[in-house]
Amino acid sequence: MNISAETLFKALADQTRLRCLMLMAEEGELCVCELTHALDTTQPMISRHLAHLRQAGIVADRRQGQWIYYRLHPEMPRWAKKVIAATARGVVEATPFTTDRAALYGMSNRPDRRCCA
Repeated sequence: MNISAETLFKALADQTRLRCLMLMAEEGELCVCELTHALDTTQPMISRHLAHLRQAGIVADRRQGQWIYYRLHPEMPRWAKKVIAATARGVVEATPFTTDRAALYGMSNRPDRRCCA
């Protein structure tokens, strides 16, 4: 797998995609409903951004029943993983990333990798 620097940085330049990636970097795998809840936005908007990240090779997905879970692509180049990890460390205490994490952790019906409401 080969991702260009331009592709990665264009993906990171969008706030919604960046916020999704930062949550995935910390949590591993997340369902669309978790991202929708954490970012307080609509499912179609989240899905559109996740499709962009998937097409760029930055995230991978897996289907479990009718639900789709997303994670950082395991075959992403090492340099790209390092960029994402460094970014996650750099924004760990910044808004909106702290707010996103708090919302995710406070999600009362958070799925246990089985389903989403």
